[in-house]
Amino acid sequence: MRSGVKWALVLLTVLYPVAVYAALGRVAPQWMALLLAALAVARALVARERWWWVVAGGTVLLAVAAWISQSPLMVKLYPVLVNGVLLGVFGASLWQPPSVVERLARLREPDLPPSGVHYTRQVTKVWCVFFVLNGSIAAITALYGSDAVWALYNGLIAYVLMGLLMAAEWCVRRSVRRAGPPPSASA
Repeated sequence: MRSGVKWALVLLTVLYPVAVYAALGRVAPQWMALLLAALAVARALVARERWWWVVAGGTVLLAVAAWISQSPLMVKLYPVLVNGVLLGVFGASLWQPPSVVERLARLREPDLPPSGVHYTRQVTKVWCVFFVLNGSIAAITALYGSDAVWALYNGLIAYVLMGLLMAAEWCVRRSVRRAGPPPSASA
């Protein structure tokens, strides 16, 4: 049951930009923000990961801003918030190892060799760059783009780019693993 609820919340989160696009002009931004805040809090409760509570807190602040300003911009800034939180989580893990990607890698390979630790650290840096770029584009589309452009980027293109990055990393990882560890400096 918990897994079903978790996946339903993931799906609702992914579909969020499409729902906002459909609701803009029909539903007051305050109500969309309230629903988004409820979704973020539900996601935090189910996920049991601290960073989702940061997203939920930021979402509640966006909802309050939407109530005060009655502006749809507050609702459209949610992807910027999520990218900022993910950048913070991934970036902080570079200063307080293990990195996020190393933690994920150790789920499959608990005895990760030093070369694997180095590789996962580099991948974490790549994700940090992605979150900066993706969050910046999300902000630009929210501030300057039409509602259709915002929904297209944040509801489709951003997910495609994320998937492409994951696929590229998977291909690189397979290639690196096949090549084996680098020769030692003393050889």
